Amino acid sequence: MTLETIAVTGGNGKIGEEILAQLNEHGYETVNVSRGRQREEESDKYVTTDLLDAGETYGALAKTDADAVVHMGTIPNPYSNPDFRVYESNVMSATHVLEAADGLGLESVVLPSSINVMGSEHQERPADVRYVPVDEEHPRTPDDPYGIAKHAMEVTADGVARRPSTDLSVVSLRYPWVMTDEEMREHFIERDRSLTALHDVHPATGRDVLFSYLALDDAASIARKAVEADFDDHESFWAVAGDTTADAPTADLVAEFYPDAERHETPEGRDTIVDLSKGRELLDWQPEHSWRDLSA
Repeated sequence: MTLETIAVTGGNGKIGEEILAQLNEHGYETVNVSRGRQREEESDKYVTTDLLDAGETYGALAKTDADAVVHMGTIPNPYSNPDFRVYESNVMSATHVLEAADGLGLESVVLPSSINVMGSEHQERPADVRYVPVDEEHPRTPDDPYGIAKHAMEVTADGVARRPSTDLSVVSLRYPWVMTDEEMREHFIERDRSLTALHDVHPATGRDVLFSYLALDDAASIARKAVEADFDDHESFWAVAGDTTADAPTADLVAEFYPDAERHETPEGRDTIVDLSKGRELLDWQPEHSWRDLSA
């Protein structure tokens, strides 16, 4: 696989802009494919498009002359839009990107999945955690529009990638809350994160997201590693930090919040409840940043 030019949809967003910056640092020509006017200064080129329009998506990617695409241009939560729009944004935009990439003969596509693919913070019922640590094969049981859409997006990627006529390498990255240093200071360092306090914390940092998070720099690095990977099909990866959001041993977290989950292995120290071995083995990626390294 030879990659020279990489398109990033949603490059005006927090994660997209950081991905563009890292791709540039590693010598790639970059194109920001976004709706509206360019708001960042990282990309070498900019193309505006509506990713919910199949023709515009195809035309925009054709115009970029890209070798691969990292797709980040979706609605990031289910709260500010009607449910159907949340679903449409996540599933149909990914479908349009996949179909365009396949038709144009691109090498690879990276898609923005989420921890919500398993059923998480946005649904009414608690996350159904069957075993720990949670790996990529864990059952996915979402019931909210955002989680259902992420699940459907991964299923769509499975189907497109298994076509005999398709040579695309497709990766879905299951992100939690991707945080800046300021956000980590506010929610972790400046708050009580002891075991007794964890029953009443921001839902995107608590039980239903497996006490996971990810630093912005690490979110961009796994996207770069994913777009460089060469698979014959579609692979999903957990993209979370190597530790939890809690100021407590992970064994105590598991005992307190997941008492009925089967223990395949108990993480040591304050290690994450998520199994990151697949990312290490297939992407040569592991998170490098922790909120514990920041000062207040």
